[in-house]
Amino acid sequence: MEYRNLGRSGLKVSEISLGGWETYGRSVNDQQMVRDIVLKAYEQGVNFFDQADIYVRGKSEEMMGEVLRELPRHTLVISSKVFWPMSDDVNDRGLSRKHVLESIDKTLKRLGTDYLDVYFAHRYDETVPMEEIVMAFDQVIRSGRAMYWGTSMWPAARIAQAVEFARAHGLHAPVTEQPEYSMLRRERVENEILPYTAQAGVGLVVWSPLAMGLLTGKYDAGSSEGSRLSENDNFGKNFLTESNIQKVKGLKPVADELGITRAQLALAWILRQPGVSSVITGATRVDQIEDTVKAAGVKLSAEQLSRIDDVLKAD
Repeated sequence: MEYRNLGRSGLKVSEISLGGWETYGRSVNDQQMVRDIVLKAYEQGVNFFDQADIYVRGKSEEMMGEVLRELPRHTLVISSKVFWPMSDDVNDRGLSRKHVLESIDKTLKRLGTDYLDVYFAHRYDETVPMEEIVMAFDQVIRSGRAMYWGTSMWPAARIAQAVEFARAHGLHAPVTEQPEYSMLRRERVENEILPYTAQAGVGLVVWSPLAMGLLTGKYDAGSSEGSRLSENDNFGKNFLTESNIQKVKGLKPVADELGITRAQLALAWILRQPGVSSVITGATRVDQIEDTVKAAGVKLSAEQLSRIDDVLKAD
C-alpha cells in the first residue's frame, strides 16, 4: 500500500480506501462478513474507512464501527458525512449548526469512536448561509470531535467560497472534496473540480471509481438479475449502455499487458492524478478488496494513458 497526504494537510491516507455506502446493512447483512472484509482491508494496508449517517440510516456505520473499534485507533482514518434527512423532523437534515453538531454525536456513538478524522458535508445546502456552515464545522473540529472537515459533491465555486471564508476569518477550511469520478464519469472532476482543488490544496477522495462495477468487466455480456446496476435504475441508465460496455472491453488488452485486472487499471488511472488522495472502493466479498488493493502503486506510462484515452473517447 502507498499513502498520500490528504490535500495540503499533514494527514496521510491509503491510496485505496474502503467505503461502507449502502453495502453494509443492506446487501451485506452478515456481521462476520463485514468483519472479514474490513480486517482484510486493514491487513493489506488500508487505513482510510469512509461512512455516512444516511447509509442505511446509520446501520452501515454501526456494522463497520463494530469492527473498527477492535483496531488501534491511531492507525485508522475514519470519516463520515452529514446532510441527508435522518427522520421526518424538519431540523433533522441539512447543514444547519444544529443538525451538524447533533449529527456528529450520533455518528460517533454508532461508530464507537471518540472522534472522526474527517467529517464531510455530504452536499451543499443552499438554505444555510456559508458562514454558518463553515463555523459549524470549525466548531466540530475545535471541540475535538473531528480532526478535519471536507465537502462532497460540492460545486467548485462553493468549495472556493468555503475555503476563502474560512481562511479570511481564521477558521478551519475544508481539506478534501469527495466527488464521483471514474473513467466513465470524468468531465465534471477534470473540467470543474480539479482546476480549483489542485491549486487550493484540497485533496480529492473519489467515490464510484469502478462505475458501480461496470469497469471490472463483470457486465461484458450485459446486465444480470440481482446485479448492482440492474437494481439501481438511475445508475443503470447512465452507465449500462452498449457504448460503455464496448469501452470496458477495449480496456482489457491494456490491463492484460500490465498483468493487472481491469478494476486495478481503473483505479490506477484515477490515481494518476496528483490531486487525488484516495479512491474509495466498496466490497461485498473478501476477494474483492484483495483485488482492488493491488492497484496501489501501479504506474501507467504516457503511451498506456494515450491508449486508454483513445478507448474512452470512442463512440
